[in-house]
Amino acid sequence: MSAATEQGLRERKKAATRQALHEAALRLALELGPDRVTVEAIADEAGVSRRTFSNYFANKEEALFYGDLRRMGLLAGQIRARPASESPWAALIAAAAGYYGELGDLDPQWITQTRLVRRHPSLAAAQAQTFAAMEREISAEVAVRLQEPDPLGVRAKLLAATFLAVLRVSLNVWLEHPAETTFWELARDSLAEAGRGFEHLT
Repeated sequence: MSAATEQGLRERKKAATRQALHEAALRLALELGPDRVTVEAIADEAGVSRRTFSNYFANKEEALFYGDLRRMGLLAGQIRARPASESPWAALIAAAAGYYGELGDLDPQWITQTRLVRRHPSLAAAQAQTFAAMEREISAEVAVRLQEPDPLGVRAKLLAATFLAVLRVSLNVWLEHPAETTFWELARDSLAEAGRGFEHLT
């Protein structure tokens, strides 16, 4: 077995362990309530040691919201792959369309996690930290597309924050009215509406 193959296997094993811990955290939070979940319980549920848990996550909240970071990492990859000639907002919309087009039905874990946060406001602070990390990643992708000077990064951060807020609000509205439209149709129209204020940003 080549060194590259061994490294690939190790990375896949790490990814599988990280995903297993995330799924265990989500299952336990749904069953017991997030306040009653412990790191030890998550490790036991995933069939790993407490030390192994610590190799992947700093706390139970990181494990619980790992799915958000993974999804946003994939979305950031879609943004990165868009043609350099596209304006920042156009690239964001096209990347979202490509991502949700490939995804098809929404990730059930994303829906479950969103409903969990709605029922347990105590998770809001941890979720806010996750969103901040997402915003930094997305704004970095936006920044390289801005042709006008943005020394403080205000434009890039504003675009990224608005983009993520639209997706978050669209999901919450869709969860309240799932029979009336699809999530992506609602998000697409909302992104178009929000984007009218960014048409001049290049």
